[in-house]
Amino acid sequence: MSLEEVAKLAKVSTSTVSRVLNNVGPVKKTTRARVIKAVAELKYHPNLHARTLAGGRSRTLGVIVSNLANPFFFDVFESLEAAALADGYDVMLANTGYDPERLVMSIRLMIGRRVAGLAAIVSEMDSRLIQLLNDASVPTVFYDVGPAVGKITNIAVDYRKGMEKVLDYLHTLRHHRLAFVGHHAALGPTGERQKTFEEIVSRYTPPVQFRTAVGPDSMEGGQDAARELLESGFRPTAIVCVNDFMAVGVLRELREQGLRVPADVSVTGFDNIRLSQFCSPALTTVHIPRGQIGVTAFEHLRGDRDEPRMAGRNIVIEPEFIVRDSVGPACGDSGGWGKPSGESAGTSRGSVSPKAS
Repeated sequence: MSLEEVAKLAKVSTSTVSRVLNNVGPVKKTTRARVIKAVAELKYHPNLHARTLAGGRSRTLGVIVSNLANPFFFDVFESLEAAALADGYDVMLANTGYDPERLVMSIRLMIGRRVAGLAAIVSEMDSRLIQLLNDASVPTVFYDVGPAVGKITNIAVDYRKGMEKVLDYLHTLRHHRLAFVGHHAALGPTGERQKTFEEIVSRYTPPVQFRTAVGPDSMEGGQDAARELLESGFRPTAIVCVNDFMAVGVLRELREQGLRVPADVSVTGFDNIRLSQFCSPALTTVHIPRGQIGVTAFEHLRGDRDEPRMAGRNIVIEPEFIVRDSVGPACGDSGGWGKPSGESAGTSRGSVSPKAS
């Protein structure tokens, strides 16, 4: 059975059938019902391989993410997928769990399936990939980790500027005991946030006491990191989180320990996922335009219909600081935490590493 036969039976155009099958674009309910009925009667299944051969090139894109459980990655994927489907592309998805070996394996698999392009929305990287992608001549978009060479485009966020905005705001509110909760500090995008945090607070006058804690990239990981941090005896007036996902877990642990946010401890996130608006209190964070990243990635994979695909480019996105209810002035030494027992004034640096769950 062919698309044309479905269109003939449903008394619609082939483009309408395509919109119904891809679930994109406006289609009347009655028309959609006729198309679905025709598809069922004819037992029609789209032949993706034939579609590729007929068009002269693949209409499938590969998308690889580090952690699909984190809403940040899902939001980027969702916007890329919507743009792709609206333009007649199919999308394959793979999840790496921050494992470089799984990233390499996923990219090899997708190249073997002759995808039209690859979007790697990941924090990990493997040096073998650049040569592999150049040899395969596959248009590729990396998020934050790939060089702009050949057909490879890199979309980057100015994390340093975002972290500077967070810390400058906390500094104006007289926060001098800070903690950082992160994950995978050895990876570029996440490690850069922690590195920037440490560099900036080390320069403050008067000196700032700070600690770092790490856990898995999850709400449970944020909760575990906060618990380990507090059990270490450090008493932060503000906790800066590598992302909103972990910040949600931090908020829960503070609540379970009877601490008020922001009266006793302020908390900040990063990414501005939708969940950050519905936390209690709503989370002060840094907005990363996930929808823009997804659409931009697709546009660079597709290229112009009448021109060759765009050459590799470096695209830098500046983040926006979002102030909500989870941050307030630092509590005085006579209230809230008070002065950490056994610690004198001055820069204090260390780290705690909770067990991965």
